[in-house]
Amino acid sequence: MGVGKSIHLLLITACLALTALAYLNQRQEIAAIADFQLKEYQADPIWQQPLPEQGQALFTLLTKQYEFQFFQYVHQLDGNLNYTQGELIASGTDLATVLFNQPRENTQALPQGRLQVKLSSRTIAKDALTHFTQTLIWIVGGYLALAVLFTLLMARQKRTIGYAVNALDGFAELKFDAIAHSRFHGELKPLGKALEHCRVALHDKFDQLQQQTEQLNREAYQDPVTLFGTRPKFTEKLDALAKPGKSRIGLMAMIKATELGHVNQSQGRAAGDDYLAGVATCIRKALQGMPNIEAFRISSADFAVFIPDLVLKDAQQPLEKLKAQFDEYQQGSDLESVAYIGMVPYEQGGDALSLVYIADAAVSIAQTLGPNSYHVQEKLSDEELVGDSHWKLAIEDIIKRRAIKFHAQDIQPCRGADNVYRELLSRFYSSEGKFLPTGTVIAMAERHGLSVELDKIIILSTLRLLLDTPTFTGALGINISTASVNQPAFTAWLKDIFVRQRQIASRLVLEVNEAGMQANIRQAHKFVRDMHSVGARVAVEHFGMGFTSFKFFKEVRPDFIKLDGSYSQGIDTDSNNRFFVKMIVDVARKQSVKVIASSIERQEEKFALEQLLVDGLQGFYIAKPKPFTVKDEQSARSQTAG
Repeated sequence: MGVGKSIHLLLITACLALTALAYLNQRQEIAAIADFQLKEYQADPIWQQPLPEQGQALFTLLTKQYEFQFFQYVHQLDGNLNYTQGELIASGTDLATVLFNQPRENTQALPQGRLQVKLSSRTIAKDALTHFTQTLIWIVGGYLALAVLFTLLMARQKRTIGYAVNALDGFAELKFDAIAHSRFHGELKPLGKALEHCRVALHDKFDQLQQQTEQLNREAYQDPVTLFGTRPKFTEKLDALAKPGKSRIGLMAMIKATELGHVNQSQGRAAGDDYLAGVATCIRKALQGMPNIEAFRISSADFAVFIPDLVLKDAQQPLEKLKAQFDEYQQGSDLESVAYIGMVPYEQGGDALSLVYIADAAVSIAQTLGPNSYHVQEKLSDEELVGDSHWKLAIEDIIKRRAIKFHAQDIQPCRGADNVYRELLSRFYSSEGKFLPTGTVIAMAERHGLSVELDKIIILSTLRLLLDTPTFTGALGINISTASVNQPAFTAWLKDIFVRQRQIASRLVLEVNEAGMQANIRQAHKFVRDMHSVGARVAVEHFGMGFTSFKFFKEVRPDFIKLDGSYSQGIDTDSNNRFFVKMIVDVARKQSVKVIASSIERQEEKFALEQLLVDGLQGFYIAKPKPFTVKDEQSARSQTAG
């Protein structure tokens, strides 16, 4: 309700209150007069004198002094002398009688009979109505005068307020016209001053923001996760270094956060962002106090840091600080490494592409030296890709020594089903016993054509593990590269191995990426058929990311499909994901294919997937990967038996 309506309502309420008070006061005055008349009647000396015995004569005598509403005389002996006049209850409908009639009643005994009267208040009621009407006229007149005055004042205020509103609307449209102070009078003068102050401040702020926006447009964008510069700004930095100019030197550190893919897959993208932010914090802490440092996030998991005016002989201290920060971060997490560092020198006018090439090679070498290691590379000798060369030798050494250990992650069965299987996760180690990043090992093995040999030692190591652990009766899942699956020679070798170990083959589930199988569906179908012929089973992981996913049910016929982790994330609130998973489950069940949901990180996701009737659940919320060894498994079995 507006101010105008509120004031009018208040005035009306006040008028009604005054009217009620005037009416009550008038009634009190009438009551006092009526009481006084009754007392005069009762104290009249006439009652001391002889009175007529006939009722009518008595009425005539008394009406000379009093006005009666009702008169009744009852003779004790002779009924003919009785007399009644008027009405006991007034029946008049005039306004004075309705509002102010207050008759007073009196009954008294006379020597010859009984007299009952009601004194009429009609005359004083009319006088009271006249007086009340005059008071009401004053009240209504006062209300009308105040209402007109207030309406005029409000009209003036509304014009001023309307002008202020238009001025504010102009501010919203970035129009900063001068304020007309003459439009603001009396109590609204402070409003005019405030608008003028606001106009000046907004105009200045707008000019400042325009300048800042232009400045930001000239600068690189900022990565929202790490708050480092982004790749375009890094490219500008390289272009600036490539231009001839004042001689400047320094060091560039290339840092690779190798665990990003693992964290994203196992814990979700939010955890991946937290991991990257943690790496960025480590970089800041390690290099704080060093002037003019520039840091960039140049890809999803790669960082570049420029340290000006520093030579290679002084690189040891910042590198050790970086490694110490990464080691500390690792101790507080479940990661087997955090990041690797490659350090290279730069100078003004040098080849920027070669700088990045050498830094990438340095990082590759660092990854062969153990968790969170670093490597300084001044240049590439004889145009040889040193990093790749180191990796080839490292992978060949892994294959030769079978330097592999396993972690296992349980898959929880659903709907009362038997145990599904336990997934084995490979971990590779250098000759010094230092952990090598799994993702990099697999990528480098594929680059150097060693994927098949690496998969062979994984399979042989798994077979040996099962032979040495007779107490373990469950099934194990092994990840096989698509490069191996698509080679008929590898399939033939694997089939030959499983023919000789059928009992163990029946306890193995070979996990293959959906994208790789889609590249050659005919060979994928043959691979699944050959594995089924020797008792092994096949699971298609990262299922649902391809456009032809449903063809697998009819053409490939795997035993399991493991949904991509993106379908589990937020499935309790994402109706699209729920619809897709339900459709997959319905189709898979018709083909007798079991559906496993992966990357489950929250209880709500677990409940939602159970309601969708998947066959198995996997993720950090269900079970974290744990080392899987013969000794540990035998110990666990003995404890269970005990």
